[in-house]
Amino acid sequence: MPTLAPERRPAGPNVTGFAGRGFRIDGDATPGGVLLAPEWWRPIPDAEAVLDLDLLQPLIALLPEFLLLGTGAALVRPDRALVAALDGHGIGIEAMDSRAAARAWGVLRAEDRWIAAALLPLA
Repeated sequence: MPTLAPERRPAGPNVTGFAGRGFRIDGDATPGGVLLAPEWWRPIPDAEAVLDLDLLQPLIALLPEFLLLGTGAALVRPDRALVAALDGHGIGIEAMDSRAAARAWGVLRAEDRWIAAALLPLA
C-alpha cells in the first residue's frame, strides 16, 4: 500500500494564513500588503502605496521568472504601462486576487520556482 509523504515546505517565506487586511508570513502577522521573494519578505510600507516600478524594484532586481500580483480582495487588471515595464525587464506578470496569489505562491515555491510576489491588502 502506498504511503503519503509529508508535503515539502518550500525554502524562504511561506504565507501561512490571513490576518485582517494582511497576511501571516511564517506565523508573523502583517497589517497590510507584502512583497515576497524566494529568500525574504517585507511589508509594503504604506497601505496607500502606489503599485509601481519604484515599489516593485526590490523584486525586479531579482529577475524572477514572473511576478505574482495579488490585487486585493478582487481581481483588478494591472495597468498596461506596468505590464509593459515589467516585460521590458523580461518579467511576466500573473494577476489574481490576493488570496489566490498567496495560495499560488506556496504551490510554486514548493516547486522551487524563482518567482516574486506583491500581495496587496485584502480590503
